[in-house]
Amino acid sequence: MSFDIVVIGAGPAGLCFARSLAGSGLRIALVERQEEAALAAPADDGREIAITHHSQRLLGERGLWARLREEEVGTLRDALVLDGDDRDGLMFRHDEAGKSQLGWLVSNHAIRRAAYEEVMALPEVERITGARVGAVRTAADGVEVSLGGDETLRAQLLVAADSRFSETRRAMGIGADLHDFGKTMLVLRMRHDMPHEQVAWEWFGVGQTLALLPLHDAHTSSVVLTLPPPAMQALLALDDAGLEAALAERFQQRLGAMRVAGPRCAYPLVGVYARRFVAERFALIGDAAVGMHPLTAHGFNFGLLGQAALARELRAAVAAEQPFWSPALLQRYERQHRLATRPLYLATQMLAGLYTDDRRPARVLRKLALGAGARLGPFRRLVMSGLVADHAGVPGPLRRLRYSRPSA
Repeated sequence: MSFDIVVIGAGPAGLCFARSLAGSGLRIALVERQEEAALAAPADDGREIAITHHSQRLLGERGLWARLREEEVGTLRDALVLDGDDRDGLMFRHDEAGKSQLGWLVSNHAIRRAAYEEVMALPEVERITGARVGAVRTAADGVEVSLGGDETLRAQLLVAADSRFSETRRAMGIGADLHDFGKTMLVLRMRHDMPHEQVAWEWFGVGQTLALLPLHDAHTSSVVLTLPPPAMQALLALDDAGLEAALAERFQQRLGAMRVAGPRCAYPLVGVYARRFVAERFALIGDAAVGMHPLTAHGFNFGLLGQAALARELRAAVAAEQPFWSPALLQRYERQHRLATRPLYLATQMLAGLYTDDRRPARVLRKLALGAGARLGPFRRLVMSGLVADHAGVPGPLRRLRYSRPSA
């Protein structure tokens, strides 16, 4: 079968990319190893996604936002960073950013469902589900993707959106800088006695990191706990009553009694940055390009940003009757996405290292950093600018970290 573009991976990035090309005249094959039923009704994976103002606009333009249910969208009004036994910490307030809120929180499975509903109505997108990719080949004359059996897809461009552990990226000979933090992250929804007041928490304690993400209901939040794997295994072995008591204690009873309100989902904590985003007739998007540590909550936002940048380049080439697979076009996409992601990726790695280091010098340094941040309004506004800006830019000072390609 012949197409213009083959996209491997029908997660949020792959689905949004297909939707971004609607009406461009390009025929797309969307290849996914899950069955169609799993795309139509995605399983609840526990993850809540922080949505920036720019991402909310992109989702609205592509029809996804209107498909979300009211109870699936939480308001992220303010954000609080705590260290150790602090009671006050560093607060990022919406009014300092000149907005009514810093952002939104939406369940990952709700975004996937909304994206699928948009894509399934597109006649130019053929969904090939329950399929495993075998060999991939890109060359000057086109792309070939072998599926199970004797089926081969042919196209002009191949796009991989198949997770931060992308098999397609590896098959194309593109390496990635992987940082395994050696921790396991537990995410689950919980009800609690005290209202969250639409404030997200990031709490760095000794031996653990806690986060609280406010959901639509004032007494329900997504709880995120990061621990070394042995400690996490012991926690997951508890029944619901034991888990509720353990998490209430870890939160120092600041939310009162806590009750399990969703599935327990655990994930290894790994950051990924591909050493190249493009090759001959090939591009990476989503986590296959940049898989962020959740500390700065930009993983999905970067994925949405990248697919939009690539789709914009492809649409412009088609409109100008130019080859949409040209090396120059792909290199422009790579430069744009590296500039948009590399500075914050590096900053996030640095902060994650500092705030998960339990040695005394690191604890003293982060106390000083949070104290300085609490006193410096310009610093707080700089940090918030990535959330509230309705554009794809990177705050100026972060550009000093550059966006050069990592060493091979």
